Amino acid sequence: MCDPKPGDNVKQMKIDPVGAGLDERRLERITDHIQTRYIDPGRIAGCQVAVARHGHTGYFRSFGTRDRERSAPVEEDTIWRIYSMTKPITGVALMSLYERAMFQLSDPVTRFIPEWRDLKVRECAEDGSERLVAPRSTMTVRDLLMHMSGLGFAGGRTLQELLSADSAKPGQGLAPGARRGPNATLATMVERYAGYPLEFHPGTHWFYSVSTDVCGRLVEIISGQRFDEYLKTTVFDPLAMHDTGFMVPDAKVDRFAACYRRDASKRLVLVDDPQRSTYREEPSFLSGGGGLVSTTADYLRFCQMLLNGGELDGVRILSPATVQLMGTNVIPKDVLVKSNGTTGEGFNEAVGFGLDFMVVKDPRAAGSLEGKNTMSWGGAAGTWFWIDPTNDIVFVGMIQRMGGPGEDLGGEARTLTYQALTRPEK
Repeated sequence: MCDPKPGDNVKQMKIDPVGAGLDERRLERITDHIQTRYIDPGRIAGCQVAVARHGHTGYFRSFGTRDRERSAPVEEDTIWRIYSMTKPITGVALMSLYERAMFQLSDPVTRFIPEWRDLKVRECAEDGSERLVAPRSTMTVRDLLMHMSGLGFAGGRTLQELLSADSAKPGQGLAPGARRGPNATLATMVERYAGYPLEFHPGTHWFYSVSTDVCGRLVEIISGQRFDEYLKTTVFDPLAMHDTGFMVPDAKVDRFAACYRRDASKRLVLVDDPQRSTYREEPSFLSGGGGLVSTTADYLRFCQMLLNGGELDGVRILSPATVQLMGTNVIPKDVLVKSNGTTGEGFNEAVGFGLDFMVVKDPRAAGSLEGKNTMSWGGAAGTWFWIDPTNDIVFVGMIQRMGGPGEDLGGEARTLTYQALTRPEK
């Protein structure tokens, strides 16, 4: 059997809007919107969008440049930093071990990380003083998958500070492993966090943190394999995701997109040159929260597997029941109304969170055209996706720009996609 060639997934992709139940003419509103509102004004350098429905790819389009400095266009097999779109992949890997009855969601995390048995919770008094107290409840594996573990970021930093492109040196990039220090691993991260207090009592708040990195470490401990090896053998190889991994090898670097941010004058500034990026080297820290690169075609296959109830092309990764569990809101009502997502938008009774996915419970109340139980998330450089089981739709969007203020390309793309449905589900 021959080794797969780069971009094989895309080159075999047939575009069939009719089979997808999509109006080809109305789909072109996506093209016009991205080109005139984002590419032409220079708000982003490049973009790639794919829409699939009923197992048919109805729309696949590339825009702009993947590397402005080298005048290289976005091409079908461009490789992108997906940052937090790594999280659902980590969740799938951990849940594949759950299906083997190797742990229960209610298991205390200390069953696998005993050095955390003495973790305390930081509490603030009315006078501003702090004290450390014993947690009122035990941190569970479910808490990690829900981002309700009590964990924060090392040193009390916020997510925005950790992802700030202003603090990144040109060429250094924003690879998660680079922020953990030389020779850091998932094991050393867990050891380090034994010295930090929890930010809140487990199960009482939703807080986006290093929880999914810890899930990656649990995969290692429970499976006995290194995290990247487990992902390759359990997810990537079975799904033919040949361009997804923690680094970009020399043979593929010419396909790797540059990453930008917008400065105070809203001009694009290079923050990660693909030729000098830290992603060129194999990392010691295998971030389950944000370390992967991928292609649109690869991630589309991952999403299609979930939409299919855990199976793609005769290969089953998860059972339908497990996928349904991951796509069901698990945040208690009292926590939903006081917790904020990474975009600053509060969760509520219409929009919640499952196991490593945001979940739309009532799309009309949320002001969206998508279907009930849509699962979604995004990445720090602007990548985004959603999986809509009601309308049988998968959407994947890729850009490479950190921190875009005042825009909602993801929300706009939802509207532009659903207005093109010719046979919407009831």
